[in-house]
Amino acid sequence: MGIVEILGVAGSLSLLAGWRLYLTILATGTAMHFGWLPLPDHLAALQVLANPWVLAVAAVGTVAEFLADKIAWVDSIWDMIHSVIRPLGGALLALALVDASDPTWQVIAFLLGGGGALLSHGAKATTRAVVNASPEPVSNAVVSTGEDVVTGGLLALVIAFPPLAIVIAILLAIAAVVVIIALRRLLRNIKAGLKRALGDAPPQPDAAPPA
Repeated sequence: MGIVEILGVAGSLSLLAGWRLYLTILATGTAMHFGWLPLPDHLAALQVLANPWVLAVAAVGTVAEFLADKIAWVDSIWDMIHSVIRPLGGALLALALVDASDPTWQVIAFLLGGGGALLSHGAKATTRAVVNASPEPVSNAVVSTGEDVVTGGLLALVIAFPPLAIVIAILLAIAAVVVIIALRRLLRNIKAGLKRALGDAPPQPDAAPPA
């Protein structure tokens, strides 16, 4: 893989780690184990992800995350616990994919990988908090299942077609930013509506008398 493809794969994996860290590690390690994701010689150390023990731990984490993510508010607690774990995992994934002989790229990859994972994690956690506030019981499972399908599908695309990874990374980053902005506006409107309903809104000035 060339530098653009490596950066694209690093960015995509970091962003997807913000949604499903353990699934991302499991899929990447499995792809390396079977040779589906060819790596340059200088990334040979990344084969640690294909270690059977690492794959086993990632598999357990994937199952636990899958189950926790289907239960309202348990998923939010899980997200809160992983507010540090996911960005750190995304940063380490990106760091491992960059040439260790170049400290500049290592720092850039670590910062961008951690920032990307934090961005997607923030979008996921905020979305789930809003969904959990819904009175009906099925929306949480529907959204969670959709995240499972999208994450799995994008991981498959990144592994099978590394040249597409840079496009996927850019689209994921844009989508995360749009979701966060939209949800912030929604929460602001809900808060303002509650204040008006409770009579906490500042009194409106009297209308001017007609001329």
